[in-house]
Amino acid sequence: MMPQLQFRDAFWCRDFTAHAGYEVLLQRLLDGRKMCKDVEDLLRQRAQAEERYGKELVQIARKAGGQTEINSLRASFDSLKQQIENVGSLHIQLALALREELRSLEEFRERQKEQRKKYEAMMDRMQKSKVSLYKKTMEVSMKEGSKKTYEQKCRDADEAEQAFERISTSGNQKQVEKSQNKAKQCKDSAIEADRVYRQNIEQLEKVRAEWEQEHRTTCEAFQLQEFDRLTILRNSLWVHCNQLSMQCVKDDELYEEVRLVLEGCNVDADIDGFIQAKSTGTEPPAPVPYVSYYDREVTPSGSPGVPASCGMIKRFSGLLHGNPKTTANAALAASTETLTSTPERNEAVYAAIAVKDTGAPTKDYRALYDYRAQNPDELDISTGDIMEVILEGEDGWWTVERNGQRGFVPGSYLEKL
Repeated sequence: MMPQLQFRDAFWCRDFTAHAGYEVLLQRLLDGRKMCKDVEDLLRQRAQAEERYGKELVQIARKAGGQTEINSLRASFDSLKQQIENVGSLHIQLALALREELRSLEEFRERQKEQRKKYEAMMDRMQKSKVSLYKKTMEVSMKEGSKKTYEQKCRDADEAEQAFERISTSGNQKQVEKSQNKAKQCKDSAIEADRVYRQNIEQLEKVRAEWEQEHRTTCEAFQLQEFDRLTILRNSLWVHCNQLSMQCVKDDELYEEVRLVLEGCNVDADIDGFIQAKSTGTEPPAPVPYVSYYDREVTPSGSPGVPASCGMIKRFSGLLHGNPKTTANAALAASTETLTSTPERNEAVYAAIAVKDTGAPTKDYRALYDYRAQNPDELDISTGDIMEVILEGEDGWWTVERNGQRGFVPGSYLEKL
């Protein structure tokens, strides 16, 4: 297995004043910070999408309706609505979990920024000190204390020594002394320049050693930051994928509960239940008989040419259509008309109505709608009242008994128990 490569061994530069390796590492950390922000943006947008989706699911489930359905399909639809709302709530919870993960990433990124800034400040300070001293020692020509000054003093001393040797052979004592003094001064200046130069070199080496140590420390710190960043981002993406997978599993579990309810949905049973609950009768209306104009009874009172039973026929016609709202209005109109006729006419009309005796024992029925009596021979009923049917009239008016009271009620308003 190959040993782990280290930043401190791979990011140096031969140029004494350059710090290319440090700049490469610093740019890597800045790029890593940008990557952290990109992951945060992804989590932030995904959390917003999950929250928006969850709220829309909850709203859809609560507005879905379905109140008109009955029996097992109604139960299945209600289960679907409930599970859709539960799925929406889970997605809202997922959005909260994503925001928590986002908050952790933001805190991690800021911690790394603070640590990086400390090392940046130290490295910038060391780099400036190193470059400044290097230029002072090696590049910039100064009165004293630089390499170029030292070299120039050495050249001057060599030239003065050579001039002294040439003048010494001529025998001019005064020129010899003067040349000797100049050579001595140049040599002293060279020696001083050499001392200053050596001193600057020593200082530069000290600064270089400090910079090198700081560079190694910074490389190690930057490598640790890079390791932490990669680990955190990898784990964050892993957790994010796990959260999404778990959400899919939870969604499927909730929808599986709906499928289990749907397995109990029986189409035939729903149809039978509807018929049993809402049946309006097992026989169609009887044919309308032909009534000859000359076969009717003519009474001296009332409107000329209008049969005596005309008002009652209108009322029966309205009731047989079975509409609770229109039936009551029709019955009211019919009763108002019949109240104007004489008692003898009412007796004749009811005598003319054929009443079917079922011949079977009395049976209990329940009122489907409210009905208020419009005539003395009718009976008030309320929805849910239980009564016995004595006679079932073919005209739609049945004779019933409730609490010891008998009277006529519309047959279409009753259902058999």
